[in-house]
Amino acid sequence: MAKIELSIDIAAPLNLVGAFFVPQRMTYWFGEEMDCRFEVQRGASEFESGLKVRIVGQLAKREVSLVAVVTAYQRARLLEWRFRDSYGVSGMQRWEIESAGNGARVHLRDEYELPGRIGRIWDRIFTRRAVRMRDLRDLQRLKHLAEHAGWAK
Repeated sequence: MAKIELSIDIAAPLNLVGAFFVPQRMTYWFGEEMDCRFEVQRGASEFESGLKVRIVGQLAKREVSLVAVVTAYQRARLLEWRFRDSYGVSGMQRWEIESAGNGARVHLRDEYELPGRIGRIWDRIFTRRAVRMRDLRDLQRLKHLAEHAGWAK
């Protein structure tokens, strides 16, 4: 199983950063390369433990979808989900937000496993680096949005 851990400091208040961890705002920074959309169980406007989320998008002209189940959520502090995508990749993503000086720090832990022996080899050679770079881009987009949010001032 691949494990990636990243952190980023954001010069914005913790509550503002946390406001981007709701279904209607996550698409602004999460999975932008897929032009993704979130389909949330019961049309919920906030995450909660046990909630199912389907994330659908296009990647290299292919539809990609994954189903995530929220396993932990604390508003403006924590979001964790377990997922499985349409290709059999499964894993867990966890974002923790904490106060850091005059801003916030977001910690991301991403764990996933590609199916089969060939999948594990492919991951070591290609996928792990790509996932790490994607996660970093997602965090950088979040940072930009939170630090430049006009309504934050």
